[in-house]
Amino acid sequence: MKFGVFYEHQLPRPWTPNSEYELFQNSLAQVELADRLGYDYIWEVEHHFLEEYSHSASPEVFLAAASQRTTNIRLGHGIIQLTTNQPHRVAERVATLDLVSGGRVELGMGEGAGPAELHPFNVRVRDKRDRWEEAVQAIIPMFTRDSWEFHGKYHDFPARNVVPKPYQKPHPPLWVACSNIRTIAEAGQWGMGALGFSFVSPDAAKAWVHRYYNTFLHRPRRLADYATNPNIAIVNGFMCARTDEEALEKASGWTFFIFALSYYGRKGVDAPGQGNLWDEYQDWRRTEKAQAALRNGLIGSPETIRRRLRQFADAHVDQVILLNQAGKTTHQDICDSLELFAKEVMPEFHAREAEHQMWKRDVLNGLTVLEELDTDPYDLYAHQNEDIVRLTPEQLKQRMAEKEKAAAAS
Repeated sequence: MKFGVFYEHQLPRPWTPNSEYELFQNSLAQVELADRLGYDYIWEVEHHFLEEYSHSASPEVFLAAASQRTTNIRLGHGIIQLTTNQPHRVAERVATLDLVSGGRVELGMGEGAGPAELHPFNVRVRDKRDRWEEAVQAIIPMFTRDSWEFHGKYHDFPARNVVPKPYQKPHPPLWVACSNIRTIAEAGQWGMGALGFSFVSPDAAKAWVHRYYNTFLHRPRRLADYATNPNIAIVNGFMCARTDEEALEKASGWTFFIFALSYYGRKGVDAPGQGNLWDEYQDWRRTEKAQAALRNGLIGSPETIRRRLRQFADAHVDQVILLNQAGKTTHQDICDSLELFAKEVMPEFHAREAEHQMWKRDVLNGLTVLEELDTDPYDLYAHQNEDIVRLTPEQLKQRMAEKEKAAAAS
């Protein structure tokens, strides 16, 4: 099993004139530390206008800075919003980052969230899946072709040679955001790595891993001609400390992450520059939902975290991504957590990587046949509840059509 670290660049209020500067400088120092400690990946999101929840609007800039302070760690876009970026600019920026990093880029692609992010870019939420698929078809050939033109519904451009080309050939590994757990199966069809959240149980992890690989192998629906990337990575709330009690004390950032995710999903941006998400969060953090989220995270002593990780490793999850930078978790606590985990937990699972790769090779070559397991009982991630609504593209289109019909009738 491999391990990544995850950055939303959360910054709860109140802010000082130097808050954002300190946030980014501390994050770069943490990534440099993670590289020295042997972590495998850093993943950086792209969000717009989501105050306090994410100040990561230009992930390529942060990753470029990280590339010059690290040597081995992979640099993951987790994800680039294909709905709010021109295809040419995505290809150009990804290739440039791949060149300056010596070929360490992982290209995660996603649709963006809801109206708060998409409407200022004149993008309808109901169109985001269709826009995403078309953007993939437009972008991927730019990495290899000297002349490429595209004529679609959302993107139309004449023949050009998009330069530079990436260092990795034919292109960096491709991933897709799976904020809706059902997208894991589609990721398998598309032949891309799945970037999702932690499963509710070992049985759920096994069922979704089987579903992913079976759709990858037997029900392919590739969107373009690209190199496939069979991988499943899951994001977990994380805090490693000497005792479970100490870890729980320091891990409230994970519950702020969940609260803020739900808040923007329900309310959007109602008062730009005027809200205070941290104050709104104070009552919720003491609820049973918040406490359940802490129990479901990778939060505890090294031994507690080892026991949970063994369940994911036995289910053949490829990578666990640790979300430590959240809420008001301090820079020192983040660094201490990363160091303790790297010293006392990570070696056991790195040692299992060769065995896991043999299993994967046998699955992909048809030597090991995975049972078709029912994933319907496991339709939520471990951190989710009824406050976090995840609609399929078809459900989203239907809901928006119903809203328009109701508005017209009134």
